[in-house]
Amino acid sequence: MQQQNPRKNVSRGDKVRRKYKYVDRSFILFLLTSFQVISFTPVIFGGDAINYKVAMLLLVYLVFEWAYVGFMRMVPKKVNFELEFIAFFLSGIGLCLQASVAPSGMLKQLITVIAGVLVYDVLLWFIMDVKRVMAVRIPLAVFALVFLAGSFVYIRYAVGAINGAYNWLAFKGFSIQPSEFVKIAFIFVGAASLDKLLTAKNIYMYIVFAMGCIGVLFLMKDFGTALIFFFTFIVISFMRSGDLRSIIFICAAALIGAVLIIYFRPHVAARFAAYRHVWEDIYGAGYQQTRVLIYSVSGGLFGLGVGNGALRNVYASTTDLIFGLICEEMGIVIAFAVVLAFAFIAIYAVISSKSAPSTFYSIAACSASAMLLFQICLNIFGITDLLPLTGVTLPFVSQGGSSMICSWALFAFIKSADVRAYPKLYKS
Repeated sequence: MQQQNPRKNVSRGDKVRRKYKYVDRSFILFLLTSFQVISFTPVIFGGDAINYKVAMLLLVYLVFEWAYVGFMRMVPKKVNFELEFIAFFLSGIGLCLQASVAPSGMLKQLITVIAGVLVYDVLLWFIMDVKRVMAVRIPLAVFALVFLAGSFVYIRYAVGAINGAYNWLAFKGFSIQPSEFVKIAFIFVGAASLDKLLTAKNIYMYIVFAMGCIGVLFLMKDFGTALIFFFTFIVISFMRSGDLRSIIFICAAALIGAVLIIYFRPHVAARFAAYRHVWEDIYGAGYQQTRVLIYSVSGGLFGLGVGNGALRNVYASTTDLIFGLICEEMGIVIAFAVVLAFAFIAIYAVISSKSAPSTFYSIAACSASAMLLFQICLNIFGITDLLPLTGVTLPFVSQGGSSMICSWALFAFIKSADVRAYPKLYKS
Protein backbone atom coordinates (compact mmCIF):
# COMPACT_ATOMS: atom_id res chain seq x y z
CA MET A 1 0.00 0.00 0.00
CA GLN A 2 1.30 3.42 -0.93
CA GLN A 3 1.05 5.68 2.10
CA GLN A 4 2.53 9.12 2.26
CA ASN A 5 4.18 10.73 5.25
CA PRO A 6 1.38 12.46 7.23
CA ARG A 7 3.77 14.98 8.81
CA LYS A 8 5.09 15.98 5.41
CA ASN A 9 1.58 16.43 4.11
CA VAL A 10 0.58 18.53 7.11
CA SER A 11 3.46 20.87 6.33
CA ARG A 12 2.40 21.02 2.68
CA GLY A 13 -1.21 21.58 3.73
CA ASP A 14 -0.16 24.45 5.97
CA LYS A 15 1.35 26.28 3.00
CA VAL A 16 -1.99 26.07 1.21
CA ARG A 17 -4.23 26.89 4.15
CA ARG A 18 -2.21 29.60 5.88
CA LYS A 19 -3.35 31.86 3.04
CA TYR A 20 -6.86 31.74 4.46
CA LYS A 21 -7.92 33.34 7.72
CA TYR A 22 -10.18 31.46 10.06
CA VAL A 23 -13.62 33.00 10.33
CA ASP A 24 -15.08 32.93 13.80
CA ARG A 25 -17.26 29.80 14.05
CA SER A 26 -19.74 31.46 16.36
CA PHE A 27 -20.31 34.21 13.81
CA ILE A 28 -20.97 31.68 11.03
CA LEU A 29 -23.36 29.79 13.30
CA PHE A 30 -25.11 33.05 14.13
CA LEU A 31 -25.60 33.82 10.43
CA LEU A 32 -26.77 30.27 9.77
CA THR A 33 -29.20 30.39 12.69
CA SER A 34 -30.55 33.77 11.57
CA PHE A 35 -31.21 32.48 8.07
CA GLN A 36 -32.96 29.38 9.38
CA VAL A 37 -35.15 31.36 11.79
CA ILE A 38 -36.15 33.76 9.01
CA SER A 39 -36.87 30.84 6.66
CA PHE A 40 -39.08 29.08 9.20
CA THR A 41 -41.00 32.21 10.27
CA PRO A 42 -43.72 31.91 7.55
CA VAL A 43 -44.15 28.22 8.42
CA ILE A 44 -44.54 28.87 12.14
CA PHE A 45 -46.64 32.04 12.00
CA GLY A 46 -48.21 31.85 8.54
CA GLY A 47 -51.30 29.85 9.47
CA ASP A 48 -54.37 30.64 11.50
CA ALA A 49 -52.48 29.70 14.65
CA ILE A 50 -48.85 29.42 15.69
CA ASN A 51 -47.41 26.04 14.73
CA TYR A 52 -45.79 25.13 18.03
CA LYS A 53 -44.70 21.69 16.84
CA VAL A 54 -42.64 23.10 13.98
CA ALA A 55 -41.25 25.81 16.29
CA MET A 56 -40.15 23.18 18.79
CA LEU A 57 -38.52 21.01 16.13
CA LEU A 58 -36.70 24.05 14.75
CA LEU A 59 -35.43 24.83 18.24
CA VAL A 60 -34.16 21.24 18.57
CA TYR A 61 -32.35 21.56 15.25
CA LEU A 62 -30.73 24.88 16.17
CA VAL A 63 -29.63 23.61 19.59
CA PHE A 64 -28.22 20.50 17.94
CA GLU A 65 -26.15 22.59 15.51
CA TRP A 66 -24.64 24.72 18.26
CA ALA A 67 -24.09 21.79 20.62
CA TYR A 68 -22.44 19.70 17.93
CA VAL A 69 -19.95 22.40 16.91
CA GLY A 70 -19.22 23.27 20.54
CA PHE A 71 -18.66 19.65 21.56
CA MET A 72 -16.43 18.87 18.57
CA ARG A 73 -14.38 21.98 19.17
CA MET A 74 -13.78 21.25 22.85
CA VAL A 75 -13.45 17.43 22.98
CA PRO A 76 -11.86 16.14 19.75
CA LYS A 77 -10.33 19.63 19.26
CA LYS A 78 -11.55 20.00 15.67
CA VAL A 79 -10.59 23.26 14.02
CA ASN A 80 -12.55 23.30 10.77
CA PHE A 81 -16.28 22.98 10.18
CA GLU A 82 -16.74 24.11 6.57
CA LEU A 83 -18.42 20.91 5.43
CA GLU A 84 -20.61 20.68 8.52
CA PHE A 85 -21.84 24.26 8.03
CA ILE A 86 -22.73 23.52 4.40
CA ALA A 87 -24.58 20.35 5.40
CA PHE A 88 -26.52 22.19 8.12
CA PHE A 89 -27.38 24.97 5.65
CA LEU A 90 -28.69 22.53 3.03
CA SER A 91 -30.46 20.31 5.56
CA GLY A 92 -32.13 23.36 7.09
CA ILE A 93 -33.59 24.33 3.71
CA GLY A 94 -34.92 20.82 3.26
CA LEU A 95 -36.45 20.79 6.74
CA CYS A 96 -38.09 24.17 6.16
CA LEU A 97 -39.74 23.15 2.89
CA GLN A 98 -40.73 19.78 4.33
CA ALA A 99 -42.37 21.50 7.32
CA SER A 100 -44.20 23.83 4.96
CA VAL A 101 -45.55 21.17 2.58
CA ALA A 102 -46.11 18.31 5.04
CA PRO A 103 -45.39 19.30 8.68
CA SER A 104 -45.98 15.74 9.88
CA GLY A 105 -42.84 14.60 8.06
CA MET A 106 -40.48 17.13 9.65
CA LEU A 107 -39.81 15.05 12.77
CA LYS A 108 -38.80 12.03 10.71
CA GLN A 109 -36.54 14.17 8.54
CA LEU A 110 -34.94 15.78 11.60
CA ILE A 111 -34.22 12.35 13.07
CA THR A 112 -32.47 11.30 9.87
CA VAL A 113 -30.35 14.48 9.96
CA ILE A 114 -29.17 13.62 13.47
CA ALA A 115 -28.61 9.98 12.45
CA GLY A 116 -26.64 11.21 9.43
CA VAL A 117 -24.35 13.30 11.65
CA LEU A 118 -23.68 10.25 13.85
CA VAL A 119 -22.89 8.11 10.79
CA TYR A 120 -20.60 10.88 9.53
CA ASP A 121 -18.56 10.99 12.74
CA VAL A 122 -18.36 7.22 13.19
CA LEU A 123 -17.32 6.64 9.57
CA LEU A 124 -14.78 9.47 9.72
CA TRP A 125 -13.26 7.95 12.85
CA PHE A 126 -13.15 4.51 11.25
CA ILE A 127 -11.47 5.48 7.98
CA MET A 128 -8.81 7.55 9.75
CA ASP A 129 -6.99 4.25 10.26
CA VAL A 130 -6.02 2.93 6.82
CA LYS A 131 -5.27 -0.51 8.27
CA ARG A 132 -8.89 -0.85 9.35
CA VAL A 133 -9.99 0.24 5.90
CA MET A 134 -7.88 -2.37 4.13
CA ALA A 135 -9.03 -5.10 6.52
CA VAL A 136 -12.72 -4.69 5.75
CA ARG A 137 -12.75 -3.70 2.08
CA ILE A 138 -13.30 -7.22 0.68
CA PRO A 139 -15.95 -8.27 3.25
CA LEU A 140 -17.70 -4.94 2.68
CA ALA A 141 -17.67 -5.43 -1.10
CA VAL A 142 -19.20 -8.89 -0.76
CA PHE A 143 -21.80 -7.67 1.73
CA ALA A 144 -22.75 -4.70 -0.48
CA LEU A 145 -23.30 -6.90 -3.53
CA VAL A 146 -25.27 -9.51 -1.57
CA PHE A 147 -27.34 -6.80 0.13
CA LEU A 148 -28.15 -5.06 -3.15
CA ALA A 149 -28.95 -8.28 -5.02
CA GLY A 150 -30.93 -9.69 -2.11
CA SER A 151 -32.92 -6.47 -1.83
CA PHE A 152 -33.78 -6.64 -5.51
CA VAL A 153 -35.00 -10.23 -5.26
CA TYR A 154 -37.08 -9.45 -2.18
CA ILE A 155 -38.59 -6.30 -3.67
CA ARG A 156 -39.20 -7.98 -7.03
CA TYR A 157 -41.12 -10.94 -5.64
CA ALA A 158 -42.39 -9.81 -2.22
CA VAL A 159 -42.99 -6.07 -2.41
CA GLY A 160 -43.42 -5.12 -6.05
CA ALA A 161 -42.47 -2.08 -8.06
CA ILE A 162 -42.89 1.45 -6.71
CA ASN A 163 -43.21 4.04 -9.47
CA GLY A 164 -41.99 1.44 -11.95
CA ALA A 165 -38.75 0.60 -10.09
CA TYR A 166 -37.68 -2.10 -7.63
CA ASN A 167 -35.51 0.09 -5.43
CA TRP A 168 -37.49 0.57 -2.20
CA LEU A 169 -37.57 -1.75 0.81
CA ALA A 170 -40.83 -0.94 2.57
CA PHE A 171 -41.49 -1.86 6.19
CA LYS A 172 -44.19 -0.87 8.63
CA GLY A 173 -44.08 2.88 8.92
CA PHE A 174 -40.86 3.50 7.00
CA SER A 175 -38.90 2.55 3.90
CA ILE A 176 -35.26 2.53 2.83
CA GLN A 177 -33.49 2.71 -0.50
CA PRO A 178 -30.70 0.07 -0.55
CA SER A 179 -28.76 1.76 -3.34
CA GLU A 180 -28.14 4.82 -1.14
CA PHE A 181 -26.28 2.77 1.44
CA VAL A 182 -24.34 0.88 -1.24
CA LYS A 183 -23.00 4.27 -2.42
CA ILE A 184 -20.98 4.39 0.79
CA ALA A 185 -19.50 0.95 0.12
CA PHE A 186 -18.84 1.88 -3.51
CA ILE A 187 -16.58 4.78 -2.52
CA PHE A 188 -15.03 2.85 0.37
CA VAL A 189 -14.17 -0.26 -1.66
CA GLY A 190 -13.08 1.65 -4.76
CA ALA A 191 -10.69 3.97 -2.93
CA ALA A 192 -9.32 1.16 -0.75
CA SER A 193 -8.79 -1.24 -3.67
CA LEU A 194 -6.99 1.25 -5.87
CA ASP A 195 -5.00 2.76 -3.00
CA LYS A 196 -2.77 -0.29 -3.27
CA LEU A 197 -0.28 -0.68 -6.10
CA LEU A 198 -2.11 -1.31 -9.34
CA THR A 199 -2.15 -5.03 -10.02
CA ALA A 200 -4.35 -7.04 -12.36
CA LYS A 201 -6.01 -8.68 -9.36
CA ASN A 202 -6.98 -5.38 -7.72
CA ILE A 203 -8.24 -3.88 -10.96
CA TYR A 204 -10.32 -6.92 -11.91
CA MET A 205 -11.78 -7.23 -8.42
CA TYR A 206 -12.94 -3.64 -8.43
CA ILE A 207 -14.31 -3.86 -11.97
CA VAL A 208 -16.32 -6.94 -11.01
CA PHE A 209 -17.64 -5.20 -7.91
CA ALA A 210 -18.51 -1.99 -9.78
CA MET A 211 -20.16 -3.71 -12.73
CA GLY A 212 -22.03 -6.01 -10.35
CA CYS A 213 -23.53 -3.02 -8.50
CA ILE A 214 -24.40 -1.21 -11.72
CA GLY A 215 -25.93 -4.36 -13.21
CA VAL A 216 -28.22 -4.91 -10.23
CA LEU A 217 -29.26 -1.25 -10.32
CA PHE A 218 -30.29 -1.69 -13.95
CA LEU A 219 -32.36 -4.71 -12.96
CA MET A 220 -33.96 -2.56 -10.28
CA LYS A 221 -34.68 0.04 -13.01
CA ASP A 222 -32.89 2.60 -10.85
CA PHE A 223 -31.19 4.15 -13.87
CA GLY A 224 -30.31 7.44 -12.21
CA THR A 225 -28.32 5.76 -9.45
CA ALA A 226 -26.73 3.41 -12.00
CA LEU A 227 -25.47 6.44 -13.92
CA ILE A 228 -24.11 7.95 -10.70
CA PHE A 229 -22.26 4.72 -9.89
CA PHE A 230 -20.81 4.47 -13.39
CA PHE A 231 -19.63 8.08 -13.37
CA THR A 232 -18.00 7.56 -9.97
CA PHE A 233 -16.34 4.39 -11.25
CA ILE A 234 -14.83 6.41 -14.10
CA VAL A 235 -13.55 9.08 -11.69
CA ILE A 236 -11.96 6.53 -9.33
CA SER A 237 -10.37 4.61 -12.21
CA PHE A 238 -8.96 7.72 -13.84
CA MET A 239 -7.58 9.11 -10.58
CA ARG A 240 -5.56 5.97 -9.98
CA SER A 241 -4.46 5.12 -13.52
CA GLY A 242 -4.50 8.43 -15.38
CA ASP A 243 -4.98 6.41 -18.56
CA LEU A 244 -7.40 8.41 -20.67
CA ARG A 245 -7.51 5.81 -23.44
CA SER A 246 -8.75 3.13 -21.05
CA ILE A 247 -11.44 5.46 -19.74
CA ILE A 248 -12.59 6.22 -23.30
CA PHE A 249 -12.71 2.49 -24.03
CA ILE A 250 -14.81 1.83 -20.92
CA CYS A 251 -17.21 4.65 -21.80
CA ALA A 252 -17.55 3.38 -25.37
CA ALA A 253 -18.32 -0.13 -24.11
CA ALA A 254 -20.90 1.28 -21.69
CA LEU A 255 -22.52 3.30 -24.49
CA ILE A 256 -22.81 0.21 -26.68
CA GLY A 257 -24.30 -1.69 -23.75
CA ALA A 258 -26.82 1.09 -23.12
CA VAL A 259 -27.88 1.10 -26.79
CA LEU A 260 -28.37 -2.67 -26.73
CA ILE A 261 -30.43 -2.45 -23.52
CA ILE A 262 -32.66 0.22 -25.02
CA TYR A 263 -33.04 -1.80 -28.23
CA PHE A 264 -33.92 -5.09 -26.58
CA ARG A 265 -35.80 -3.59 -23.61
CA PRO A 266 -38.25 -1.01 -25.06
CA HIS A 267 -39.67 -0.22 -21.61
CA VAL A 268 -36.32 1.34 -20.70
CA ALA A 269 -36.52 3.71 -23.66
CA ALA A 270 -40.11 4.54 -22.73
CA ARG A 271 -38.95 6.02 -19.41
CA PHE A 272 -36.91 8.62 -21.32
CA ALA A 273 -39.41 9.21 -24.13
CA ALA A 274 -40.48 12.60 -22.76
CA TYR A 275 -36.92 13.97 -22.83
CA ARG A 276 -36.84 17.21 -24.87
CA HIS A 277 -40.56 16.77 -25.60
CA VAL A 278 -42.14 17.78 -22.30
CA TRP A 279 -44.18 20.63 -23.84
CA GLU A 280 -45.85 18.18 -26.21
CA ASP A 281 -47.59 16.41 -23.33
CA ILE A 282 -47.98 18.95 -20.52
CA TYR A 283 -50.75 16.94 -18.83
CA GLY A 284 -49.03 13.58 -19.18
CA ALA A 285 -45.35 12.61 -19.28
CA GLY A 286 -44.23 16.25 -19.21
CA TYR A 287 -46.49 17.38 -16.38
CA GLN A 288 -43.86 17.62 -13.62
CA GLN A 289 -41.12 19.21 -15.67
CA THR A 290 -43.33 21.82 -17.33
CA ARG A 291 -44.66 22.84 -13.92
CA VAL A 292 -41.12 23.16 -12.59
CA LEU A 293 -40.12 25.33 -15.55
CA ILE A 294 -43.18 27.56 -15.15
CA TYR A 295 -43.29 27.90 -11.38
CA SER A 296 -39.57 28.13 -10.64
CA VAL A 297 -39.10 31.32 -12.68
CA SER A 298 -42.17 32.93 -11.10
CA GLY A 299 -40.33 33.32 -7.80
CA GLY A 300 -37.89 35.88 -9.11
CA LEU A 301 -34.74 36.74 -7.18
CA PHE A 302 -36.19 36.48 -3.68
CA GLY A 303 -39.10 34.06 -4.10
CA LEU A 304 -42.81 34.18 -3.39
CA GLY A 305 -42.26 33.23 0.23
CA VAL A 306 -42.26 29.81 1.86
CA GLY A 307 -45.76 28.38 1.62
CA ASN A 308 -46.90 30.58 -1.26
CA GLY A 309 -45.78 28.50 -4.22
CA ALA A 310 -47.82 26.35 -6.59
CA LEU A 311 -45.20 23.66 -7.20
CA ARG A 312 -45.86 22.29 -3.71
CA ASN A 313 -49.10 20.83 -5.09
CA VAL A 314 -47.26 18.77 -7.71
CA TYR A 315 -46.25 15.19 -6.90
CA ALA A 316 -42.65 14.80 -5.59
CA SER A 317 -42.31 18.52 -4.82
CA THR A 318 -40.19 17.79 -1.72
CA THR A 319 -38.15 14.98 -3.30
CA ASP A 320 -37.22 15.01 -6.99
CA LEU A 321 -38.55 18.53 -7.72
CA ILE A 322 -37.37 20.33 -4.61
CA PHE A 323 -34.85 22.53 -6.43
CA GLY A 324 -37.74 24.03 -8.38
CA LEU A 325 -39.58 24.60 -5.10
CA ILE A 326 -36.53 26.45 -3.74
CA CYS A 327 -36.49 28.70 -6.83
CA GLU A 328 -40.20 29.45 -6.56
CA GLU A 329 -40.59 30.03 -2.83
CA MET A 330 -37.09 31.07 -1.66
CA GLY A 331 -35.86 32.72 -4.84
CA ILE A 332 -33.10 32.40 -7.39
CA VAL A 333 -30.61 33.88 -4.92
CA ILE A 334 -31.02 30.99 -2.45
CA ALA A 335 -31.13 28.45 -5.30
CA PHE A 336 -27.84 29.86 -6.59
CA ALA A 337 -26.38 29.64 -3.08
CA VAL A 338 -27.32 25.95 -3.00
CA VAL A 339 -25.47 25.36 -6.28
CA LEU A 340 -22.45 27.32 -5.02
CA ALA A 341 -22.43 25.20 -1.85
CA PHE A 342 -22.00 22.03 -3.90
CA ALA A 343 -19.37 23.70 -6.08
CA PHE A 344 -17.45 24.62 -2.92
CA ILE A 345 -17.59 20.96 -1.83
CA ALA A 346 -15.83 19.92 -5.04
CA ILE A 347 -13.19 22.66 -4.67
CA TYR A 348 -12.68 21.72 -1.02
CA ALA A 349 -12.13 18.07 -1.99
CA VAL A 350 -9.59 18.89 -4.70
CA ILE A 351 -7.59 21.26 -2.46
CA SER A 352 -7.63 18.85 0.49
CA SER A 353 -6.63 15.86 -1.63
CA LYS A 354 -3.35 17.53 -2.56
CA SER A 355 -2.11 17.22 1.02
CA ALA A 356 -4.07 14.14 2.13
CA PRO A 357 -2.24 11.72 4.47
CA SER A 358 -2.75 8.82 2.04
CA THR A 359 -3.73 8.09 -1.55
CA PHE A 360 -6.86 6.44 -0.17
CA TYR A 361 -8.10 9.74 1.21
CA SER A 362 -7.37 11.60 -2.02
CA ILE A 363 -9.30 9.08 -4.11
CA ALA A 364 -12.13 8.85 -1.59
CA ALA A 365 -12.56 12.63 -1.27
CA CYS A 366 -12.54 13.37 -4.99
CA SER A 367 -14.78 10.44 -5.92
CA ALA A 368 -17.29 11.24 -3.14
CA SER A 369 -17.49 14.89 -4.20
CA ALA A 370 -17.81 13.82 -7.84
CA MET A 371 -20.66 11.49 -6.89
CA LEU A 372 -22.50 14.32 -5.12
CA LEU A 373 -21.82 16.81 -7.92
CA PHE A 374 -23.00 14.43 -10.63
CA GLN A 375 -26.12 13.63 -8.62
CA ILE A 376 -27.13 17.28 -8.31
CA CYS A 377 -26.52 17.71 -12.05
CA LEU A 378 -28.86 14.81 -12.78
CA ASN A 379 -31.43 16.29 -10.41
CA ILE A 380 -31.32 19.93 -11.53
CA PHE A 381 -30.77 19.30 -15.25
CA GLY A 382 -33.32 16.48 -15.17
CA ILE A 383 -36.21 18.50 -13.81
CA THR A 384 -35.40 21.34 -16.24
CA ASP A 385 -35.31 18.90 -19.20
CA LEU A 386 -31.65 19.52 -20.02
CA LEU A 387 -31.07 15.85 -19.22
CA PRO A 388 -33.52 12.93 -19.04
CA LEU A 389 -35.48 12.86 -15.78
CA THR A 390 -34.00 10.05 -13.69
CA GLY A 391 -35.68 10.68 -10.34
CA VAL A 392 -32.56 11.12 -8.20
CA THR A 393 -32.72 13.29 -5.08
CA LEU A 394 -30.97 16.55 -4.25
CA PRO A 395 -28.45 15.61 -1.51
CA PHE A 396 -29.23 16.94 1.99
CA VAL A 397 -32.26 18.87 0.72
CA SER A 398 -34.72 16.32 -0.66
CA GLN A 399 -37.01 14.45 1.67
CA GLY A 400 -35.73 10.96 2.40
CA GLY A 401 -33.83 9.35 5.24
CA SER A 402 -31.67 7.04 3.13
CA SER A 403 -30.47 9.93 0.99
CA MET A 404 -29.78 12.12 4.03
CA ILE A 405 -27.69 9.50 5.82
CA CYS A 406 -25.78 8.65 2.64
CA SER A 407 -25.02 12.33 1.98
CA TRP A 408 -23.54 12.80 5.45
CA ALA A 409 -21.50 9.60 5.02
CA LEU A 410 -20.05 10.86 1.73
CA PHE A 411 -18.98 14.01 3.57
CA ALA A 412 -16.90 11.80 5.87
CA PHE A 413 -14.82 10.68 2.87
CA ILE A 414 -14.35 14.28 1.76
CA LYS A 415 -13.41 15.45 5.26
CA SER A 416 -10.89 12.61 5.70
CA ALA A 417 -8.58 14.16 3.10
CA ASP A 418 -8.23 17.39 5.08
CA VAL A 419 -5.17 17.32 7.35
CA ARG A 420 -7.02 19.62 9.77
CA ALA A 421 -9.31 16.67 10.55
CA TYR A 422 -6.38 15.09 12.42
CA PRO A 423 -5.91 17.23 15.56
CA LYS A 424 -2.83 15.28 16.67
CA LEU A 425 -1.05 16.14 13.43
CA TYR A 426 -2.41 19.60 12.77
CA LYS A 427 -2.43 22.46 15.25
CA SER A 428 -4.59 25.54 14.64
